[in-house]
Amino acid sequence: MTTSQHSPDGNQHEDAIEPSQWERFGVDTTTPHSARVYDYWLGGKTNFPPDRAMAEAIEAAVPSIKQMAKANRAFQGRAVRHLAREHGIRQFLDLGTGIPTSPNTHEIAESVSPGTRVVYVDNDPIVLAHARALMVSTPATRTTYIHADLRKPEELLSDPALTATLDLTRPVGLLMIAVLMLIADEDDPWGRVAALRDALPAGSCIALTTPTQDFDPEAVGKVTEAARAGGMTLVPRTYDDVLRFFDGWDLIEPGVSPVLAWRPDGEPPADPRAAYYWGGVAIKR
Repeated sequence: MTTSQHSPDGNQHEDAIEPSQWERFGVDTTTPHSARVYDYWLGGKTNFPPDRAMAEAIEAAVPSIKQMAKANRAFQGRAVRHLAREHGIRQFLDLGTGIPTSPNTHEIAESVSPGTRVVYVDNDPIVLAHARALMVSTPATRTTYIHADLRKPEELLSDPALTATLDLTRPVGLLMIAVLMLIADEDDPWGRVAALRDALPAGSCIALTTPTQDFDPEAVGKVTEAARAGGMTLVPRTYDDVLRFFDGWDLIEPGVSPVLAWRPDGEPPADPRAAYYWGGVAIKR
């Protein structure tokens, strides 16, 4: 027998399915996971009580966190459209894709140019289950999902599903949206990103975002502590830290900027630092 819980917006949560059923797929429902916490903030239903407890603890420190998550997601849409339209990118590698939330990368890209190829990557089994069910592309657009870890770039890049979908001799759009925060400094995220950069040909682009303490150190410090107390790694980074991820590539205007200020649709935001994320896009010449 299953039980049913609903989100504040009336959506049924995934714990309407017995946790033991998810556990058969390798899903740990007893500890929070970043993808499911983010899903909760975006109004999704693929989250469990520990995820919601973590999300609400962070929201207590930063009441506008849901709006920030949506601003971060909107940056992704603008970046993908820009890369497809202005730089002719027809292949995307989306690392840390999270639980599918429409519009997905392939939906955004194919609205500009049908025929795009997209590989989604995450390391949460529940993302795999949903990606296979929900990430349906058009006949002209090819997508696939692989279960991998960006901390192992060589293994990721040699995955047969990736190499069957993407041609790594042609430009690739590498997306790392709110995922590098999950890698501690001692695990050398800059070295992992450099390995990915080095494997991509000229004309390739990187788009990334990461939370920062630069805009409100006290509030972000509380968020970091809440995440640590829940057993989750969350590392905010400074402007200079973020610049290092683009080392050797040419930043596209306006460079590393608050996500709200990166090529906004319509009028510029009244307070570009209202979302505590740095974002940027760069190209390999």
